Amino acid sequence: MQIYLPIAEVSVNAFLLLGLGGIVGILSGMFGVGGGFLMTPLLFFIGIPPAVAVATEANQIVASSFSGVLAHFRRKTVDLRMGTVLLVGGLCGAAVGVVLFNYLKSMGQVDLLVKLCYVVFLGIIGGMMFFESLRAIRKSRAGGPPPKRKKHTFIHKMPFKMRFRTSGLYISVIPPLIVGVCVGILAAIMGVGGGFIMVPAMIYLLGMPTKVVVGTSLFQIIFVTAFTTLLHATTNYTVDIALAVLLLVGGVIGAQIGTRIGTKLKAEQLRILLAMMVLAVCFKLALDLLIEPSELYSIGTGGGH
Repeated sequence: MQIYLPIAEVSVNAFLLLGLGGIVGILSGMFGVGGGFLMTPLLFFIGIPPAVAVATEANQIVASSFSGVLAHFRRKTVDLRMGTVLLVGGLCGAAVGVVLFNYLKSMGQVDLLVKLCYVVFLGIIGGMMFFESLRAIRKSRAGGPPPKRKKHTFIHKMPFKMRFRTSGLYISVIPPLIVGVCVGILAAIMGVGGGFIMVPAMIYLLGMPTKVVVGTSLFQIIFVTAFTTLLHATTNYTVDIALAVLLLVGGVIGAQIGTRIGTKLKAEQLRILLAMMVLAVCFKLALDLLIEPSELYSIGTGGGH
């Protein structure tokens, strides 16, 4: 069943989009990630223009993060004060990111920038997760205790300290603001929630307890991605509602299945599976950038100039 997407200006099979939404929803439920960093490249592969994929995927992340954060509120695992500091940085970063996105779009370079960002970030994160998971699997087989994190780092010596009671921290607001800004820029340029960067930063850089990290990250992601979607919709007109709805329906169903699968696998096995998927998507994107296309020139049909 083919469906015409008015903003993307392409016809795509509706069941293919539902399936993609479902697959990413399953991953979201299994691994606790928004899935945007996998969904956006998958949309590139089926012919959706990168500018439309980025703006529309940000829209889908708002809904999936909202359903996730409600569960964390019930468990009281959301640090609202930390989330607000991250949010202030995130909104500033998203505004900067959209300005940069629009500038590159006017120069005709935005597709290349988005794809290059994905190759670099997926390569780094997939590689780090893969080796870290291998180490954890070896350690658990050897029966050794998990490595302890250092309690005091340079972050504890910075000024403008604030007490975050839910996280049990008394640290400077500067590092969370910087993390928020970086994630906001990525949300605008790559159409991701940024959880795959924010979660490790909150654990290893800020020293937050793992149980409050996911909920706090989702709380910040909702507002930053909603703000990003609004900016893209009003300045670029690149949010495709038909595409967003199909991905959303698939994602909601997939997330329920993924949550059930996730409870049956060990954390190390889940992480290594996710790392392998991230590296596979990164490799495919890099190949697309390096291999010469079959048609060097394409003639635009739309535009009305």
